[in-house]
Amino acid sequence: MAYYTPVNGDAQPVFAIDVQNGPVAASASTAATPVNLAGPKLDFFRVVANTSVATQQGVQEYVANVIQAIQQKSTVAMYQVDGTVLSFGVYPTGAFANAATNTSAASFLSTANITYTGYQLDSATSIGFKLAAS
Repeated sequence: MAYYTPVNGDAQPVFAIDVQNGPVAASASTAATPVNLAGPKLDFFRVVANTSVATQQGVQEYVANVIQAIQQKSTVAMYQVDGTVLSFGVYPTGAFANAATNTSAASFLSTANITYTGYQLDSATSIGFKLAAS
């Protein structure tokens, strides 16, 4: 395979999506700093339903309606359904923050918990994105 020696560029982030202060200086370290080239910084929420919602992923079914409700306040960048657990990555960050009480998970739950026969969301945490068990 052919290889050429690059004459410019470095390992610094190419995009400065989440900050408005321009590119990172080449002398600055990015150690312990996530570099997300796929898009903006996300907030992550995990909600637990009262029963499995795995069969409710069709058009106008429970999962689609929950996503629509969430997108009234933010954009769902990614989500995953794993039995009773739904995980969401949303932006902009802080869309569900309640600065007075620091209850972003409660705010997210009240937005996402739609009225749907037989299904409801019982709890929410903002601890991160849960990947499905394989």
